[in-house]
Amino acid sequence: MPTFLRTQEFDKLLVAFRSAELPAPNALKATSDIQRTGKCNKQANSSMKQNVPNGKAIKRGDRLLTEKPFAFVLQARYRKERCDNCLQSCKVLKCANCQYVYYCSRDCQMQGWVLHKIECPFLKRIYPRNVPDAARMLCKLIIKLDKGGDLVRGYYTETCSRRFRDMMSHYAEIKNDARRLEHLESLYGVLQEMMGDSVIVPNLTELTSIYGRLITNGFSILDAEMNSIATAIYLGVSVTDHSCKPNAVATFEGTTLHIHAIEDIECLDWSKIFISYIDLMNTPAQRRAELQANYYFFCICAKCTNTAETHEMLAAACTNKNCNEFLDINLNNCPRCDAGVSPKHRNAYNEAMTITKTHLENMKDIACE
Repeated sequence: MPTFLRTQEFDKLLVAFRSAELPAPNALKATSDIQRTGKCNKQANSSMKQNVPNGKAIKRGDRLLTEKPFAFVLQARYRKERCDNCLQSCKVLKCANCQYVYYCSRDCQMQGWVLHKIECPFLKRIYPRNVPDAARMLCKLIIKLDKGGDLVRGYYTETCSRRFRDMMSHYAEIKNDARRLEHLESLYGVLQEMMGDSVIVPNLTELTSIYGRLITNGFSILDAEMNSIATAIYLGVSVTDHSCKPNAVATFEGTTLHIHAIEDIECLDWSKIFISYIDLMNTPAQRRAELQANYYFFCICAKCTNTAETHEMLAAACTNKNCNEFLDINLNNCPRCDAGVSPKHRNAYNEAMTITKTHLENMKDIACE
């Protein structure tokens, strides 16, 4: 991992930033944080396809939406074995100029050149060090927005769309979040080394707004083996809210994202379409803490408000095979059949819980690498 030094300039900016002395960016108005829909204009976004007509009943398995990314970045650890444009795992050749990005073909190189021609000298400045994925994603978003990307719309119906500015920035929350400010500080240092005195580098307020939209709306692109290989922003799909009891799921085909229904739904209403942002194997308290820390909201979905769920998730099986009681392992006897809870049974439960927790943490680490 590269080391980028903290700068005095950032310290000065951070003091002003925390004191709210920096002006709010003109392009990213606070009112856009609550805007969820937009009027359709004549320039339709060809990257999106609505698969189910409005008002039509949805069956489990139906594809609701297909969308290309607004911006995406291949994870650095895969850059020498996957194409930077199509993400396919195959023989790849590196860019002769920056020596950092690899492509599988001339066609993919030409498709990626729209943004890479600007990004290329930035990557060359710090080669051979690896660029943190979040820093490269921020760089791409800055370039994209500077080249008119703020006018790009992602349509989730034929008449409703979202632009980058329509996503919530969580500016106020990040400003008071020491963990996120520390991360932003490190990314700012990387961007300074990469982009130097480039005129497209935004001020700290605008950078925070871009960063906030990235960390709360970014998708991990998965390959066929469910490995996380890239990070992406999808404009239209960003309208979809979270539920710990989702009725839809995101799947990937290269960089293309598909939203599928996983249960029957009365009609296509995006205010009632939910996906999960997090691991659902945790307890309601753990899920709520994770959502609050990473997405800045308190979940009130049906699963989180079900007081019996935590008990059921942490319960042990009764020693009486004919009893279906959700047993509190701390009790000495089953409240339903009065079967005793032996030390051996309690130890087996604790061992199973420890192993399960370890495996879940390992799975999370693999997914987030």
